[in-house]
Amino acid sequence: MARSPHPRLLGASGIAALALSASTAFAAPATVTVENKTRPTACAEEDNVSMVLRGQRITNFRVEALQPSYIDKIEKDVTAPDFSACNFDGGAHPTDPSFKFKQRRVVLYDGPQWMIVGMTLPSFWRPNRVPVRVGARSGNDFHLVQVFAKATQQDKKPMEALVLYPADGYWRLKPLPLPRFGDGVYGSSFLMGPVQDAGRPVVNISSISIQTQPLSFRLRFANGGSASVRVAEISQARTALDVSLHPPTQKSQPFAVLRSMFVSVDNADVSELTWQSAHSAAAETKPLPEISSIEAAQVRFARTTPSRHNTSAPDIRFSDFETARRH
Repeated sequence: MARSPHPRLLGASGIAALALSASTAFAAPATVTVENKTRPTACAEEDNVSMVLRGQRITNFRVEALQPSYIDKIEKDVTAPDFSACNFDGGAHPTDPSFKFKQRRVVLYDGPQWMIVGMTLPSFWRPNRVPVRVGARSGNDFHLVQVFAKATQQDKKPMEALVLYPADGYWRLKPLPLPRFGDGVYGSSFLMGPVQDAGRPVVNISSISIQTQPLSFRLRFANGGSASVRVAEISQARTALDVSLHPPTQKSQPFAVLRSMFVSVDNADVSELTWQSAHSAAAETKPLPEISSIEAAQVRFARTTPSRHNTSAPDIRFSDFETARRH
């Protein structure tokens, strides 16, 4: 096997050639395919919505949690769970396995802007133990890693804006709630990375390292790939993540899946999609049940009819897709 030349043995022409080769790789705007894998349900506490994102050589994108368009019209924010049409009552789902753990809560970081907490539940549907490190603090049994944003006013408590589930790879985001909505509420969740089927979609993470300045997550996946996730903004307008994937994606495997709930237009965490098929195209909007597959430069999983379930839960938008190309 030929070996790469030692750096000390490279002449000026060799260095120039390497520099030219490196400069020919660049990122370009891209579109992705979004497939609707939703199945019917009458249960408002079941994730029956799966919107699958695929793309060739995708390296970067943004995910945002945005206030629903009707946020100013909400008179009553309904956040209580609704198990009325479900075959379970708030405990474990009847089809899930159950693995036991020692319950605990660990403050992994407490600084001027963020508090990061690791939580271990008494039981979880997967046995996976994923090492999580924040500076000198670490653990390998956390089922939730929570990020709380600290308000500037001294009398305000930290507000949770982000949750990552290390054992199955799910993320949840929400913008900081308007004052009249208390702690606010999550709605849809999503996965990022090499998505696989384990009875439901999962991403298998092998380790997580969190940096606090700037706030970012470094994920290593079980398949050898990795992701860098930078928290770009946490505000009342949005919570935004900028994501970089390595290596670039292959279109045969989903790189993201939005998971949500749809029973009816007025009982849903997502009920319609708004998207642009190209960066210069006009926006299109269709009800969720009418969509099978779309090509999108950006896509917002949204509600314009107020829902009687998780009324103030945010919309989720994927955008700024970039693909790795060589000139």
